[in-house]
Amino acid sequence: YVPMDFARGCGLGYAFVNLVDGALMHRFSAALDGFTRWAVRSSKVCQVAWSEKEQGIKALVKRYRNSSVMHVDVPDQYKPCLFSGGRRVPFPPPRKQLRKPKRA
Repeated sequence: YVPMDFARGCGLGYAFVNLVDGALMHRFSAALDGFTRWAVRSSKVCQVAWSEKEQGIKALVKRYRNSSVMHVDVPDQYKPCLFSGGRRVPFPPPRKQLRKPKRA
């Protein structure tokens, strides 16, 4: 999931990736840490970090399913995605009424 600035239509500069197998973390980190070959001109350097706050798919679903980013007015490309077997699967529905984000 890439948190977005809705007004400018661009990422906030960080993302959350949940790997299916934690053993892949070292390979993932080696491939992306220090990455600079962006499709657009940028001086940004990718830094891979382990989240101490939330780990695992259950924690991330819990965090985002009732988030305003899941509101119907937020474009689908700005929402967190789940994948299974390489295919996108539906995100669990919210458990409460979602408030509209300030700038969706």
